[in-house]
Amino acid sequence: MTDHYAALGVPRTAAAAEIKQAFRKLASQHHPDKGGDTAKFQAIQAAYAVLGDEQKRAEYDNPMPQFGGFSGAGHPQFNDIFAQMFGGGGFAGQQRRNHVRMTLYISLLDVAQGGRKPVSIGTAQGQSTIEIDLPLGLNDGDNVQYQGLAPGGQDLVVTFRMRPDPTWEREGLDLTREHTVSIWDLILGADVSVQNILGHTLTIRVPARCQPGTVLRCRGQGIQDRRGAQGDMFIKLRATIPDNLSPELLEAIETHRE
Repeated sequence: MTDHYAALGVPRTAAAAEIKQAFRKLASQHHPDKGGDTAKFQAIQAAYAVLGDEQKRAEYDNPMPQFGGFSGAGHPQFNDIFAQMFGGGGFAGQQRRNHVRMTLYISLLDVAQGGRKPVSIGTAQGQSTIEIDLPLGLNDGDNVQYQGLAPGGQDLVVTFRMRPDPTWEREGLDLTREHTVSIWDLILGADVSVQNILGHTLTIRVPARCQPGTVLRCRGQGIQDRRGAQGDMFIKLRATIPDNLSPELLEAIETHRE
């Protein structure tokens, strides 16, 4: 079994905050956009998808035994066995026409842009690959039923789970990210370029005499849902101080320091 704790470099007794902090640090360090290793980045994402979820972490720490290569109702082979034994499908009074169920992990970008996505379905006859439409604005744990897409004309029910994102924090349809500017931009004001979740570059105005930690709002740049509602994007400003400050400038700053 993959050691998710080792992937994040934390002990098994680590608190949730410690796990989140380790994920953010490693995800930023190994992000492919920054020249990081893709396989390492995916391992970090997979580890946090489990350890960052209280229920999944508990199941990972205390795994249930698996029997005969399947793990319960909803697995195609499992439902086939019960159909043969009892003339019906699965548990709890399921009708004979079973649903094929699967869990699919998607990214925040998938949530924002929707589109079509290939998925593989395991059946008694092997793997079958189909394409499904991703509705906009999916939430973690949403179930979507696709009629007749599963093998044999059965309905496919997909439970969507969200991979954590190292850049964005999501609250409903709103998105928040940090953006670093120079201390001079905060003092004097400036136009700065930022990217939204879809990768589009926007120019926003940083007001003069702005404090570090100030949050700027960009209306209509968050996530859109399937009904057409659109969230906002929030930019939290961080500041950097230049390394090459001259002695004269430091003296002038000291003179005006309150």
